[in-house]
Amino acid sequence: MVDNHQLEKLIVPRFMQYARYNTESDRHAAATPSTEGQWDLARALRDELAGLGIKDVKLTDHCYVIARLPPSAGKENAPAIGFMAHMDTASDVSGKDVKPQLVKAYDGKKIALSGGLFLDPETEPDLAEQKGKAIIHADGSTLLGADNKAGIAEIMAAVEYLLAHPEIQHGAIEIIFTPDEETGKGLSQFPVGEIKAAACYTLDGGAIGSVEIECFNAWKAQVKFAGKVIHIGAARGILVNASLMAAAFALMLPRSESPEATDGYFGYYCPMEIQGNLESASLEVYLRDFERAGMDRRVKALEAFAKAVEAQFPGGKVEVIATPQYYNMKEKINEKPQALEKLNRALDSLGIKCRLNPIRGGTDGSRLTEMGIPTPNIFTGGRNFHSRLEWVSVPEMAAACALVIELAKLWGE
Repeated sequence: MVDNHQLEKLIVPRFMQYARYNTESDRHAAATPSTEGQWDLARALRDELAGLGIKDVKLTDHCYVIARLPPSAGKENAPAIGFMAHMDTASDVSGKDVKPQLVKAYDGKKIALSGGLFLDPETEPDLAEQKGKAIIHADGSTLLGADNKAGIAEIMAAVEYLLAHPEIQHGAIEIIFTPDEETGKGLSQFPVGEIKAAACYTLDGGAIGSVEIECFNAWKAQVKFAGKVIHIGAARGILVNASLMAAAFALMLPRSESPEATDGYFGYYCPMEIQGNLESASLEVYLRDFERAGMDRRVKALEAFAKAVEAQFPGGKVEVIATPQYYNMKEKINEKPQALEKLNRALDSLGIKCRLNPIRGGTDGSRLTEMGIPTPNIFTGGRNFHSRLEWVSVPEMAAACALVIELAKLWGE
């Protein structure tokens, strides 16, 4: 039986170190990776993997770290499996100068952060349940980066543990760390042809036991507005204000179908950014829906809103450019059920109750599943992702690490 306290000792120093790397990604950048800071962590992980004695490790031209643990003797014919986590953090809150705070035995009380913020067990039942346990939280000035450096630390700790315990038999294991997951294009340059895994698991989830095998279908719409300009002192009957057109379009997005008004299996429209002037403007809208038919409806709705705005602003033009980001992975995972079957067995073996939930978002696993490798998503122990209130449970991180080790054993049978 794996000693979770020993795993905690392998995980915590790693996570504290990884969290300090500024790997905030930039959804406006076309390059992969979108920011230079991701290279720093990628190089560190490459070197750390090599330092553990792994000979087959590489850093690609687009910042993907790929390493392979060879199979145990006699397990050469066992299916290869993969474990994946992303290196970037979201741009919603700053990822610069992160100061992770380790609380070795949480006393169950409200935690004061900078900027007048608090972590409050009264409003966070999950936090209240951590009384007496170790947690790591942000200091309030930045996010923490548990999404997804917790996943990286858990995978790296599992690698070190497996290398130190050759008595744990396993097949070939592929370790994958990716850039730019938060921008929706984490696998845009991924060399999937090099991957031999029959199944993969992303460590990119929340509370202990949470498992996700279905996610949103995700599209991004770039809406462009063209107006007509003249001096505003002589504008009557001539001026077509592109900024006002963009605002009018944004107000047509149904508030009842927004992120803040929906949960569960309900999709939404989310205006992410609006900018412009009298002559031209643009609006970026994220579209999310669990059903493809629902996504078709949303795209058609945007096209209808475009026509309505053109009718309101004679002479103005609106163009909607909608492109897919990723698709619901449920269908593909159901076609290859072994990945989930093994995961359920591993959870049962560790006494962890499986909590199957849909992801109201997506992971690199969504794209990898689409590429043909079924990739369920596993918990990491983190909470309040993308915010200054982000925190992670250390015992739950150890449980995720133990799950990686147990999956390696089961696939090696």
